[in-house]
Amino acid sequence: MVTAIILAAGSSSRMGGVNKQFLEVGGTPVLLRSVQAFLWVKRIEEILVVCRREDWEEVDNLLRGLPKVRVVPAGGATRQQSVENALGYVYPLSDVVAIHDGARPLVRPDDIEKTLDAAEKTGGAVLGVMVKDTIKQVKDGMIQSTPDRSVLFSAQTPQVFRLEDYRKAMEQAKTEGWDMTDDAQLFERMGLPVAAVVGHYDNIKITTPEDVPAAEAMLALQPEWELPEVWDE
Repeated sequence: MVTAIILAAGSSSRMGGVNKQFLEVGGTPVLLRSVQAFLWVKRIEEILVVCRREDWEEVDNLLRGLPKVRVVPAGGATRQQSVENALGYVYPLSDVVAIHDGARPLVRPDDIEKTLDAAEKTGGAVLGVMVKDTIKQVKDGMIQSTPDRSVLFSAQTPQVFRLEDYRKAMEQAKTEGWDMTDDAQLFERMGLPVAAVVGHYDNIKITTPEDVPAAEAMLALQPEWELPEVWDE
Protein backbone atom coordinates (compact mmCIF):
# COMPACT_ATOMS: atom_id res chain seq x y z
CA MET A 1 0.00 0.00 0.00
CA VAL A 2 1.27 3.45 -0.92
CA THR A 3 0.74 6.54 1.21
CA ALA A 4 1.46 9.99 -0.19
CA ILE A 5 2.54 12.72 2.21
CA ILE A 6 1.98 16.17 0.72
CA LEU A 7 3.72 18.92 2.66
CA ALA A 8 1.85 22.21 3.00
CA ALA A 9 3.26 23.50 6.28
CA GLY A 10 5.78 26.08 5.07
CA SER A 11 5.76 29.67 6.30
CA SER A 12 5.62 31.22 2.77
CA SER A 13 8.03 33.90 4.02
CA ARG A 14 9.29 34.61 0.51
CA MET A 15 5.72 35.20 -0.67
CA GLY A 16 5.27 38.26 1.53
CA GLY A 17 3.17 36.39 4.06
CA VAL A 18 0.66 35.10 1.47
CA ASN A 19 0.11 31.35 1.83
CA LYS A 20 1.30 30.02 -1.52
CA GLN A 21 -0.80 26.87 -1.18
CA PHE A 22 -3.94 28.91 -1.88
CA LEU A 23 -2.62 30.90 -4.83
CA GLU A 24 -4.20 29.84 -8.10
CA VAL A 25 -2.44 28.39 -11.12
CA GLY A 26 -4.73 27.86 -14.08
CA GLY A 27 -7.73 28.75 -11.93
CA THR A 28 -7.00 26.03 -9.35
CA PRO A 29 -5.32 26.52 -5.95
CA VAL A 30 -1.72 25.29 -5.91
CA LEU A 31 -2.30 22.71 -3.17
CA LEU A 32 -5.48 21.33 -4.75
CA ARG A 33 -3.73 20.89 -8.09
CA SER A 34 -0.91 18.96 -6.38
CA VAL A 35 -3.39 16.70 -4.60
CA GLN A 36 -5.31 16.06 -7.83
CA ALA A 37 -2.17 14.71 -9.50
CA PHE A 38 -1.80 12.11 -6.74
CA LEU A 39 -5.50 11.22 -6.84
CA TRP A 40 -4.97 10.26 -10.47
CA VAL A 41 -2.53 7.50 -9.42
CA LYS A 42 -4.77 4.60 -8.44
CA ARG A 43 -2.15 2.62 -6.52
CA ILE A 44 -1.86 5.48 -4.02
CA GLU A 45 -4.46 4.54 -1.42
CA GLU A 46 -3.93 7.26 1.17
CA ILE A 47 -3.01 10.94 0.85
CA LEU A 48 -1.96 12.83 3.98
CA VAL A 49 -1.82 16.60 3.58
CA VAL A 50 0.39 18.10 6.29
CA CYS A 51 -0.32 21.68 7.35
CA ARG A 52 0.22 24.02 10.26
CA ARG A 53 -2.38 23.83 13.01
CA GLU A 54 -3.50 27.40 12.35
CA ASP A 55 -4.13 26.57 8.67
CA TRP A 56 -5.99 23.31 9.26
CA GLU A 57 -9.54 24.62 8.84
CA GLU A 58 -8.77 26.45 5.59
CA VAL A 59 -6.90 23.48 4.12
CA ASP A 60 -9.61 21.06 5.23
CA ASN A 61 -12.29 23.22 3.58
CA LEU A 62 -10.29 23.29 0.35
CA LEU A 63 -9.90 19.51 0.17
CA ARG A 64 -13.09 18.35 1.87
CA GLY A 65 -14.89 15.58 0.03
CA LEU A 66 -11.88 14.32 -1.90
CA PRO A 67 -11.41 10.53 -1.69
CA LYS A 68 -8.37 9.11 0.12
CA VAL A 69 -7.40 12.54 1.52
CA ARG A 70 -6.80 13.36 5.20
CA VAL A 71 -5.63 16.77 6.37
CA VAL A 72 -3.38 16.50 9.43
CA PRO A 73 -2.16 19.46 11.53
CA ALA A 74 1.31 17.96 11.86
CA GLY A 75 3.49 20.76 10.53
CA GLY A 76 6.82 21.09 12.32
CA ALA A 77 9.49 23.76 12.53
CA THR A 78 11.41 22.12 9.66
CA ARG A 79 10.55 19.96 6.68
CA GLN A 80 12.14 16.95 8.37
CA GLN A 81 10.03 17.48 11.49
CA SER A 82 6.86 17.78 9.41
CA VAL A 83 7.57 14.46 7.69
CA GLU A 84 8.44 12.81 10.99
CA ASN A 85 5.17 14.02 12.51
CA ALA A 86 3.22 12.82 9.47
CA LEU A 87 4.61 9.30 9.81
CA GLY A 88 2.55 8.95 12.96
CA TYR A 89 -0.63 9.25 10.88
CA VAL A 90 0.30 6.75 8.16
CA TYR A 91 -2.06 3.80 7.79
CA PRO A 92 -0.50 0.70 9.44
CA LEU A 93 -0.69 -1.40 6.25
CA SER A 94 1.31 1.08 4.18
CA ASP A 95 4.71 -0.12 3.02
CA VAL A 96 5.70 2.72 0.66
CA VAL A 97 5.67 6.47 1.26
CA ALA A 98 5.76 9.16 -1.45
CA ILE A 99 6.71 12.60 -0.13
CA HIS A 100 5.78 15.66 -2.20
CA ASP A 101 5.96 19.44 -1.88
CA GLY A 102 2.44 20.83 -1.99
CA ALA A 103 3.90 23.86 -3.75
CA ARG A 104 4.81 21.79 -6.84
CA PRO A 105 1.42 21.89 -8.60
CA LEU A 106 2.70 20.95 -12.06
CA VAL A 107 3.88 17.44 -11.20
CA ARG A 108 2.59 14.99 -13.81
CA PRO A 109 0.81 11.79 -12.79
CA ASP A 110 2.94 9.72 -15.17
CA ASP A 111 6.09 11.02 -13.47
CA ILE A 112 4.65 10.00 -10.10
CA GLU A 113 4.05 6.54 -11.56
CA LYS A 114 7.63 6.32 -12.87
CA THR A 115 9.04 7.28 -9.47
CA LEU A 116 6.91 4.67 -7.72
CA ASP A 117 8.09 2.04 -10.21
CA ALA A 118 11.75 2.90 -9.59
CA ALA A 119 11.35 2.82 -5.80
CA GLU A 120 9.71 -0.58 -6.05
CA LYS A 121 12.93 -1.91 -7.56
CA THR A 122 15.53 -0.07 -5.45
CA GLY A 123 13.79 0.92 -2.22
CA GLY A 124 14.16 4.64 -2.89
CA ALA A 125 13.68 7.00 -5.83
CA VAL A 126 13.71 10.74 -6.47
CA LEU A 127 12.09 12.61 -9.34
CA GLY A 128 14.19 15.38 -10.86
CA VAL A 129 15.99 16.69 -13.92
CA MET A 130 19.55 16.86 -15.15
CA VAL A 131 21.16 20.26 -14.64
CA LYS A 132 21.33 22.39 -17.80
CA ASP A 133 23.28 25.40 -16.51
CA THR A 134 26.97 25.43 -15.67
CA ILE A 135 27.31 25.31 -11.88
CA LYS A 136 30.09 27.00 -9.90
CA GLN A 137 31.25 26.26 -6.38
CA VAL A 138 31.76 29.55 -4.53
CA LYS A 139 33.48 30.46 -1.27
CA ASP A 140 33.74 33.98 0.14
CA GLY A 141 32.43 35.38 -3.12
CA MET A 142 35.09 33.69 -5.23
CA ILE A 143 34.63 30.81 -7.66
CA GLN A 144 36.47 27.71 -6.48
CA SER A 145 35.62 25.08 -9.09
CA THR A 146 33.21 23.97 -11.81
CA PRO A 147 31.58 20.56 -11.27
CA ASP A 148 30.85 18.37 -14.27
CA ARG A 149 27.21 19.16 -15.00
CA SER A 150 26.72 15.84 -16.79
CA VAL A 151 26.56 14.16 -13.37
CA LEU A 152 24.50 16.83 -11.59
CA PHE A 153 20.84 16.10 -10.90
CA SER A 154 18.37 18.69 -9.62
CA ALA A 155 16.09 16.92 -7.15
CA GLN A 156 12.36 17.56 -7.20
CA THR A 157 9.48 15.68 -5.62
CA PRO A 158 7.91 13.22 -5.16
CA GLN A 159 10.61 11.28 -3.37
CA VAL A 160 9.51 7.70 -2.75
CA PHE A 161 10.82 5.21 -0.21
CA ARG A 162 10.19 1.82 1.29
CA LEU A 163 8.49 2.85 4.51
CA GLU A 164 10.30 0.46 6.86
CA ASP A 165 13.69 1.73 5.67
CA TYR A 166 12.56 5.35 5.80
CA ARG A 167 11.42 4.99 9.41
CA LYS A 168 14.82 3.52 10.34
CA ALA A 169 16.59 6.37 8.56
CA MET A 170 14.45 8.93 10.37
CA GLU A 171 15.25 7.33 13.73
CA GLN A 172 18.95 7.41 12.88
CA ALA A 173 18.62 11.09 11.96
CA LYS A 174 17.12 11.84 15.38
CA THR A 175 19.85 9.87 17.15
CA GLU A 176 22.68 11.52 15.22
CA GLY A 177 21.13 14.99 15.12
CA TRP A 178 20.97 15.17 11.34
CA ASP A 179 18.84 18.00 9.92
CA MET A 180 18.13 17.38 6.24
CA THR A 181 16.41 19.63 3.71
CA ASP A 182 15.83 16.70 1.34
CA ASP A 183 14.26 13.34 2.14
CA ALA A 184 16.69 11.33 0.04
CA GLN A 185 19.60 12.61 2.14
CA LEU A 186 18.44 10.31 4.93
CA PHE A 187 18.80 7.29 2.65
CA GLU A 188 22.15 8.55 1.37
CA ARG A 189 23.50 8.89 4.92
CA MET A 190 22.39 5.32 5.63
CA GLY A 191 24.12 4.02 2.51
CA LEU A 192 20.82 2.94 0.96
CA PRO A 193 20.31 3.10 -2.83
CA VAL A 194 18.20 5.89 -4.32
CA ALA A 195 17.29 5.91 -8.01
CA ALA A 196 17.29 9.17 -9.99
CA VAL A 197 14.14 9.38 -12.12
CA VAL A 198 14.28 11.95 -14.91
CA GLY A 199 11.08 13.97 -15.11
CA HIS A 200 10.21 17.38 -16.52
CA TYR A 201 11.65 20.85 -16.02
CA ASP A 202 8.20 22.34 -15.49
CA ASN A 203 7.79 20.60 -12.11
CA ILE A 204 8.81 23.81 -10.37
CA LYS A 205 8.25 24.77 -6.76
CA ILE A 206 6.21 27.92 -6.14
CA THR A 207 8.52 29.88 -3.85
CA THR A 208 8.41 33.56 -4.89
CA PRO A 209 5.69 35.71 -6.54
CA GLU A 210 7.56 35.49 -9.84
CA ASP A 211 7.02 31.73 -9.92
CA VAL A 212 3.24 32.05 -10.36
CA PRO A 213 3.17 33.54 -13.89
CA ALA A 214 5.98 31.16 -14.85
CA ALA A 215 3.89 28.22 -13.66
CA GLU A 216 0.87 29.55 -15.57
CA ALA A 217 2.89 29.64 -18.78
CA MET A 218 4.29 26.13 -18.21
CA LEU A 219 0.84 24.75 -17.44
CA ALA A 220 -0.44 26.00 -20.79
CA LEU A 221 2.16 23.82 -22.52
CA GLN A 222 1.44 20.64 -20.54
CA PRO A 223 -0.67 17.84 -22.02
CA GLU A 224 -4.12 17.81 -20.48
CA TRP A 225 -5.09 15.04 -18.09
CA GLU A 226 -8.36 14.45 -16.32
CA LEU A 227 -9.14 12.62 -13.12
CA PRO A 228 -10.51 9.13 -13.83
CA GLU A 229 -13.23 7.30 -11.94
CA VAL A 230 -11.01 7.30 -8.83
CA TRP A 231 -13.26 10.13 -7.65
CA ASP A 232 -16.07 7.62 -7.19
CA GLU A 233 -14.08 4.81 -5.60
